[in-house]
Amino acid sequence: MDLHHLRLLRELGDRGSLAAVAQAMHITPSAVSQQLRTLQRSARVPLTEREGRRLVLTEAGRALAAAAIEVSTALDRAGRAVDAYLDDPAAPVTVAAFHSAGLAWFGPLLGRAGLPPMRFSDEDVPQAAFPALVADYDLVLAHRLAHSPPWPADRLTVVPLIHEPLYVAMPAGHRLASQTRLTAVDVAGEPWICVREGFPLEGVLTAIAAAADRPLEIVHRVNEFTVVAGLVAAGGGLALLPAYTSRPGPGVVLRQLADLPATRHIDVLTRPETLHRVAVRTVLDAVRELAAQTGQMAGRTGEPQVPASEPPIPPTLK
Repeated sequence: MDLHHLRLLRELGDRGSLAAVAQAMHITPSAVSQQLRTLQRSARVPLTEREGRRLVLTEAGRALAAAAIEVSTALDRAGRAVDAYLDDPAAPVTVAAFHSAGLAWFGPLLGRAGLPPMRFSDEDVPQAAFPALVADYDLVLAHRLAHSPPWPADRLTVVPLIHEPLYVAMPAGHRLASQTRLTAVDVAGEPWICVREGFPLEGVLTAIAAAADRPLEIVHRVNEFTVVAGLVAAGGGLALLPAYTSRPGPGVVLRQLADLPATRHIDVLTRPETLHRVAVRTVLDAVRELAAQTGQMAGRTGEPQVPASEPPIPPTLK
């Protein structure tokens, strides 16, 4: 049964004639009659009957018209509930991020005044799996290599955050640490620590191997960058680390690859309808501000960033 047809039935009961209903609903009497006939086809008993020249409701019609009032009231209440939910600035917001983004921004978000309650989750997934996470979280911080296929924008809203270089990490005493810029040939002969297959950053190592025309020796596969930095500092091999969002520590130096575009995009993924919520937009604005501050810090120094809570890399190790 169509809600509009139910409303016409109710109006007929209240107003007493097709002409009065038509005038109130701004349609013709014939249109009212036609739509009531459509409603009648969905009922097992007559809903209207002739009383002289007037069309009136039967007992069944009056019962259905009363039910239509309840349906209309419930739908109105549901609509107002949705509006209240969308406009509630204090509604909880769920945020998921890959590890280094969570490390860089979860803490500052939690400490920022004026934000709604947030529920954070770390999601260490292959690059292709990030879009599916929007079914479970309001905002998903995702990363992909600069030359990889874009996110499926036909079913997602994509908000770019930052374009982050990826640097070669090595122990401070490594023979290549004195060079400010490296090439693929320089690093291809070293043992490497790599992310697991299918995860962002693996493609850069594939490009290094292709540019140097030799396979790389992968000795460890670790996704978590703080663990990677510890292995690098201990002499476990070279690795790729993000320039702005990782915390490599004083025993590790980061060097740029001069002949390969080793960068990644960090974006926020969400469902389009999720952004109708005031609370979600508030958190998204805060994430964008934090990312912009990270980029501004990098622009001022021109160096890989270590957050203020970590000791800076001593100049002698740069």
